[in-house]
Formats: sequence, structure tokens, C-alpha cells
Amino acid sequence: MDTMEFALRAETGPLAFGTDATAIIENRTFDEMAIGESAQIQRTFTQSDIELFANVSGDVNPSHLDPVYAEGTLFHGIVAHGMLGASLFSAVLGNVLPGPGTIYLGQDLRFRRPVKPGDCLTAKVTVRTKDPVKKRVILDCLCTNQAGEDVITGSAEVVAPAEKIRRVRMDLPEVSVVRHTALASLLQRASSLRPLPTAIVHPCDHDSLDGALKAAAAGFIEPVLVGPEDRIRALALAEGMNLNGYRIVDAPHSHAAAEIAVGLARDGTVKALMKGSLHTDELMHQVMRKENQLRTQRRISHAYVMLIASSGKVLIVSDGAVNIAPTLMDKVDIVQNAIDLAIALGVAVPKVALLSAVETVTAQIPSTLDAAALCKMADRGQIKGGLLDGPLAFDNAISAVAALTKGIASAVAGSPDILIVPNLEAGNMLAKQMIYSGAADAAGIVLGAAVPIILTSRADSIQTRLASCAVAVLAANGAAND
Repeated sequence: MDTMEFALRAETGPLAFGTDATAIIENRTFDEMAIGESAQIQRTFTQSDIELFANVSGDVNPSHLDPVYAEGTLFHGIVAHGMLGASLFSAVLGNVLPGPGTIYLGQDLRFRRPVKPGDCLTAKVTVRTKDPVKKRVILDCLCTNQAGEDVITGSAEVVAPAEKIRRVRMDLPEVSVVRHTALASLLQRASSLRPLPTAIVHPCDHDSLDGALKAAAAGFIEPVLVGPEDRIRALALAEGMNLNGYRIVDAPHSHAAAEIAVGLARDGTVKALMKGSLHTDELMHQVMRKENQLRTQRRISHAYVMLIASSGKVLIVSDGAVNIAPTLMDKVDIVQNAIDLAIALGVAVPKVALLSAVETVTAQIPSTLDAAALCKMADRGQIKGGLLDGPLAFDNAISAVAALTKGIASAVAGSPDILIVPNLEAGNMLAKQMIYSGAADAAGIVLGAAVPIILTSRADSIQTRLASCAVAVLAANGAAND
């Protein structure tokens, strides 16, 4: 099943039920309504409608969302929520009969047949009785599908409006469904590999411990919990988490937990490290110590693996967390680390866009000089496995149209797999803008050490934590196959 979320855009879009921007909405008052009078609306439901209703209602029953599960049910496929079809009665009562000013008191409905994506439903209400004292009206409700079969039957009770209302129909904001196919694909690929033995460093808050246990349950990691054992067990008990079967290595505090975890990586007991509830500097200080033997000839760098909802692709952004102001030679390793990661994630020849403020080389902007040098170094084999271009401004790196407008002929511009930023500030701001404004999920990983290091933030969702673990699994397997 695709991972999904729903974005509300600011601009207005088409109105409900095929109306236009000048349509008028008008009610029928209690006195105007007649016994036997009826009104109806028609709508074809799509999978996106079902997903939107699941998001609004919180009803994520797999019968509505998971095609593999749904195929094995009585209905042999995805079916809509019953209340999604029933909502059409609310629409016709609120919009048409009686219309604006109606107070919906109750309903008695029976669901006769399932509704599947593509079904066209007609919801009809008919006035059965009127109570002139209380101004209450009971209406028969009938919803049929495109074959004329009854789908929902029943009745509704309303208080009909006493005053005439006639107004321009309000525009609705346009709602779009954004499916995170890149995330789903990433998780699926990682789940096919053996779990990665991983030291969870100081998992002493809910998010870090819960994220590790959920990643274990998903089959991505075999966690070794390193930290104060009493504190970890007390947290698990308080939060209802089951630690049965998981190894705990006792450490009195976060500094000791980092030192012990790095030692486990050094001696091969674990194949990855995952940050818990300690500061990143505490963990990285131990990783960087030469005597701990986790450093390699490569410079250590961080990569955000951005899972872009709009395009369904993976985009690596580096370095936005470790190297503050990297030199040219630092960037050689940053680029190579990112290329190797992209290959491990399944990209045959990663396209690398070297970002700057402009796309022309100028001595006044040092990052443009670095970009030009990195391209030439790739030409001479000093950087391997990827296709580099730069300097590129962000617009022409991401948009082929923007690149064409500026006369840039490039195999990278418009379709990069990797964005290399000039410094940490630019990378951090770019990544977080993509997360919070661009509906992207982001997995964080540190590269260039002897083992992958999973860096997560307290603000990260469980989805992001799972994605980070999945990236580490793929990265470790890619390194093992080199």
C-alpha cells in the first residue's frame, strides 16, 4: 500500500457536484416543501475520495486502503467507507432539500451493497412527513449505484428552515491526494533484506525507544539498547512497550552509552548506530575519536534522503548536518558518499547537481569555483560512479524548464538524484523547507564511517524513523557488496 498524506492548497478549485463559480444555493422553507417532493445528487467515487475520507475520519481499515488485504475479503477489492456514501444524504439535505438553514437531527440507514472505486451513486431524499408545530420533516433516503441497485436505504429527520435563503455558492479549496510512493518503495526494498544489528544509543525517551522497537517489528533492525537499564525498563513499562527478546547493555549515562555503542560497532557486534535521546555531538565525538577505529579514509558527512511526495522519487541532499563550511576536498568525499548511497538505494548512475546561488562560475562566489572543480575531478576519475553538473542554481537544478529558459544544456538539470549544497546552513534550510513546505519525508544518515549512523530528531515522525532505518539497511548492504 502506498504511504500517503493529503495537502490542502490555498487556491480555490472546482465546486462540488459540478457547479460553477456563479451558482446560487437556495433552500426550500418548511412552508414551501410538499409531501412527496424529492431532490437528488449524483457523484462518482474514486480511490482518492476514499483516501481523503480515511484521512478526515481517521478510519484506516485496510478494507478501504490496502488492495492486497482487500482482495482477500468478502468483497474482493477495495470498498468505500459506508459513511462516505451516506455523506451524500447530508449534501443533498444541506444544499438542496431543504437546503441552507437545515438542522440535521438524525438518520436511520441500512447499507445494502458495497461501494467500490468508480461506482456512480445517486442519493435521493423524498419528503415523507411534516410536523407543523416543531417544523420537523422526515425524508426517505435512497442511494443507488449505476446499475440501479439499492446501496443505502433509510430515513433522515431534520428541522427545516423557516426563512428563505438564497446565496452565491461558496468556493471550496482544492484538495489533492499526495502519495508517498518513494517511501513505500524504500521500505519494501529494505524489508527484503536481513535485519541490521544496530546499537540504539541512550533510548531514554518515548520516541527513540518506540522508533527502535517499531523498526525492529518491521524487520529493519535487530536493536541492542545501550543506556541505563533501569531507566529504559521503567520507560518501557510506563509506555506499554515490550522489551522481551531485546538485549540491553547497561550504561550509567549518555556519554558512557555513546562510548559503549561505538565499541560494539568497532568489534563488529553491531553493524549500525542509531541516535537515541542524547545530543548528536555526544555520539559523533565518540565516532570521530581515532582510537575507536570507526573513521575511514573518507570524510564523514550527513545525507538527507528526501522522499518527494509530488514526484514519487528519492532526492539526496548533502551535507546539511555535519560539515559546516566544507572545503573543496571535503566536498569530494561528501559527493562520493552521496553517490555511493544513491547506488545502494538503486540508482544506477546518480545525477549530482552542485548547488550555488547562480549557474555561472564567478570568483566572487567560491561555491561556483568548487562546483566547477568537482565536475572536472569527476571527469578525471577522482569522483566515481555519478554524473556531475554545476554550478546550478536551485531552480535550474530542479526544473528542466528553468534550465532551458537559461540556455543550460545538461543531463542533470531538471532530474537530479543528489543535491550538493555549498554549506551546512544552506543544506539544513533546504531540507527542512522540503519537509515542512514540500510534503517530503526525510531519512537522516551519516556516511563515511565504518558503519552507517542513523540520526533522528525529536521532531521526526515514526515514519521518518522507519525510513532512516531502512536507508541504513540498504546503505550497509551496498557497502558490503562493494
